[in-house]
Amino acid sequence: MFTTRVDTIYGATALVLAPRHAAAQAIAARNPEVAGYVLAAAAAHAGESHPTGETEKTGVNTGFKALNPFSGEEIPVFVADYVLMEYGTGAVMAVPAHDERDYEFAKAYGIEIRTVVIPNDSGGAAAEDGAFTEYGTVVDSGPFSGLPTEEAKTAMAEHAREGGFGEPRIAWRFRDWGISRQRYWGTPIPMIHCGACGEVPVPEDDLPVELPRDVEITGMGGSVLSRIESWLRVDCPRCGAAARRETDTMDTFVDSSWYFYRYLDPQNAGAPFDAEKARAWFPIDLYIGGVEHAILHLIYCRFWTKMMRDLGLAGTDEPVVRQLSQGMVIKDGAKMSKSKGNIVDPDAVVERHGADAIRLYVLFESPPEKEMDWTDARLSGPARFLRRLERMIPGEAEWLVSTPLPAGDEDFAPEDVALRRKTHQTIRRVTRDLEERIHPNTAIAAIMELTSAFSHRLPEAASESARRAVREAAETVISLLNPMAPHLTEELWERLGGGAMLVETPWPACDEDLAREEQVLVVLQVNGKLRGRLEAPAGLEREALVGQARENAGIRRHLEGLEVRRIVTVPDRLVNFVASRPT
Repeated sequence: MFTTRVDTIYGATALVLAPRHAAAQAIAARNPEVAGYVLAAAAAHAGESHPTGETEKTGVNTGFKALNPFSGEEIPVFVADYVLMEYGTGAVMAVPAHDERDYEFAKAYGIEIRTVVIPNDSGGAAAEDGAFTEYGTVVDSGPFSGLPTEEAKTAMAEHAREGGFGEPRIAWRFRDWGISRQRYWGTPIPMIHCGACGEVPVPEDDLPVELPRDVEITGMGGSVLSRIESWLRVDCPRCGAAARRETDTMDTFVDSSWYFYRYLDPQNAGAPFDAEKARAWFPIDLYIGGVEHAILHLIYCRFWTKMMRDLGLAGTDEPVVRQLSQGMVIKDGAKMSKSKGNIVDPDAVVERHGADAIRLYVLFESPPEKEMDWTDARLSGPARFLRRLERMIPGEAEWLVSTPLPAGDEDFAPEDVALRRKTHQTIRRVTRDLEERIHPNTAIAAIMELTSAFSHRLPEAASESARRAVREAAETVISLLNPMAPHLTEELWERLGGGAMLVETPWPACDEDLAREEQVLVVLQVNGKLRGRLEAPAGLEREALVGQARENAGIRRHLEGLEVRRIVTVPDRLVNFVASRPT
């Protein structure tokens, strides 16, 4: 079995095999129901290597059990068509609480959904609906409970190695470049074939080799270039004898592997680009592209960069610092494309809802690396939010325009302090979600929460300090929403009296003192299992936190008769007592 998220292995509640897996075939030979499913899955996906876009997950319970070597638990074995032989080993652990495909499958087949990773900012709460696929803190995972997921992955991999039942491994997917003997528009190979000298490189002064323009594409087969004598026939640069050019062409990925370097120096007639300019500008900070594009392009881009490094052209080992593979847009159960006839006319949608609403819908619907299911009806939600925001600012609260931001010497009421705390927590969260996690969907959710927090106070904020707190919250919402809804937020910014355009103003800064919670909810565990929660002052020292945790009724009850071997704490978030019966 192969997994990229061993930190979730205690949440595995099924083992799922690809229909073409050897074990699935062996089971099918003895089980007619499994055999029927395997045949049906093969027919349904004939010719597909990556059945993307399928929204309904199908499968069959084999009746067999698999043993989880970490927990010692037996889990059911399924065969399902959403698992591919081309990925890993064709066998995956289903962790419904932390994988969206596994979640859908578990919902359809009544498989247990067990949370073993919680968000770092959730106060110990797991997602109530859907899978939590991000990194966080490991819980309910035996001795690994309380560890950050990155640390847990390393510790679990080492545990598997020591136990002799697993090991970490790097998986590579690299495809050969294509050489075409029929295509005219490929990248020319700068070689000349001479009867006396053999293969001779085209001299540097004659580069680049350009494709001829007087071409007739007949569809007769064979190389088009081999029939253009004026281009094909040349003198050998070494001996001067009659020779011919190479007519094969390389895949166009050769061009896209380095063309962005040319952007730095597009007028250079003597070289592809100036090496000093490449050293000054590269590497690229962030590369965004589709999954297939990244596989077919980014790997070759790295190869080409390393080759140019060895030639002294590029001064970096890597072309890109960080890469994000965006998911596909799905509509009517298939990848949105012209060939499938399931595209959406953007002009019609903009006319009905506005450009900002579409942007907000696309960014809010799912994390960028996941597939997005396009549903016209769901566009109305972001559109309603934007209309509501437009009515609110300034709307009934005309006083917002003349109200200044907090100056720092006001005497704020408790509800105003709470609003200001929420405002600065939102700045921190949105900044992190956009800059570090690149998850605009959760950033938008946080902005919506802050909007709700101040909206009911707009017409009734009586005191000057209350009005300043509301003004700060309103201005923050507009500023944070600007990257996602630039047209409306620029207009609202102007209504509030903004001078320069909002896009030219500094990004809001989080005041960490204001954002700090006075009380936090700490999760209490015994051997990784939830046994209680504790409300405690934020920043409480470890000794005091553990002391209060021991007084919890649930902890006292579950530690009765046990000896505490170790206590794992995560400040302000978790206390886990690792205990066993005395020997």
